[in-house]
Amino acid sequence: MKAIQLILITITALSGCAKKATVPATAKTDTVTTTKPMVAPVTYLALGDSYTIGQSVPQNQSFPYQLVNSLNSFKFDVQPPDIIAVTGWTTDNLIGAISHSDFKDKQYDFVTLLIGVNDQYQYQSKDNYRTKFAQVLHTAINFAKGDASRVFVLSIPDYGVTPFAAGRENTIGPDIDAFNAINKEETAKAHVSSYIDITAISRLAATNPSLIAIDGLHPSAQMYQMWVQALEPSVKARLEQK
Repeated sequence: MKAIQLILITITALSGCAKKATVPATAKTDTVTTTKPMVAPVTYLALGDSYTIGQSVPQNQSFPYQLVNSLNSFKFDVQPPDIIAVTGWTTDNLIGAISHSDFKDKQYDFVTLLIGVNDQYQYQSKDNYRTKFAQVLHTAINFAKGDASRVFVLSIPDYGVTPFAAGRENTIGPDIDAFNAINKEETAKAHVSSYIDITAISRLAATNPSLIAIDGLHPSAQMYQMWVQALEPSVKARLEQK
């Protein structure tokens, strides 16, 4: 009788040990399957002039902010942009401002560059524009971790079709094209593959006043949205490679 009791006690003890041994394994499996990967924040720098800050529209309707919102709709975690831009800036002004900027020692996941309309408006020479645009473009590449594929250049819009131009589109338009030929050439030389032509979009304002802001010169939020639609696929494709 005692031998039978001893066997039963031993079986019970072993069963208890076996049951306890399965608990940590089950808990560990549950923890692994429910863990979600972390999404790293994406940083963005916008370089330019009034077209970059969104003169005459609310800040959240400027193209850098609309771009961030568009990208985040695809589940990217793009942070609010750092912006180095002021209305009226030429490439020379932008270069000088960068050298004194709080952002000069930072690096970013991507950078946009749109500069040159004031060089044209202020009758700066095209040779000077070529030299200074190449300089600021290489600075943009440095901001973008030295990776040219992280830089996105936008062409200069044609303000000749706006009420501000007062019918001078036949003079302004060809000159804008000449400046754009320069920045496109320098973009290719720097091995920056993303050159976004928004000039054709800007010329739609000739027959669509809703694309012009209340100041009669700068783009409306609707036009900035059209720029973003042209720019966002290239940026999205690059971030997906990150």
